[in-house]
Amino acid sequence: MRLDKFLKVSRLIKRRTMAKEVADQGRVLVNGQKAKSSSAIKVGDELTVQFGQKVVKLTIDRLSEAVKKEEAQTMYTIISEERRNEEG
Repeated sequence: MRLDKFLKVSRLIKRRTMAKEVADQGRVLVNGQKAKSSSAIKVGDELTVQFGQKVVKLTIDRLSEAVKKEEAQTMYTIISEERRNEEG
């Protein structure tokens, strides 16, 4: 599955165009490597996503073309979530 599609289907990012932008800006790492929106991901991959000041690290548990809103969080497990302060 494409990275941008996973980010949208899992509802980590609401729109696929935004998911594409975030990935292509280098704000998503797959297994520690910068990934483009078209990168193929698989179950077991570790994603690190930077949302502004927040960095979320997660593991992909399952892939699905479409899921209900209530089931979206079953697609991944959050390993860590931290806030970055970029002052000074």
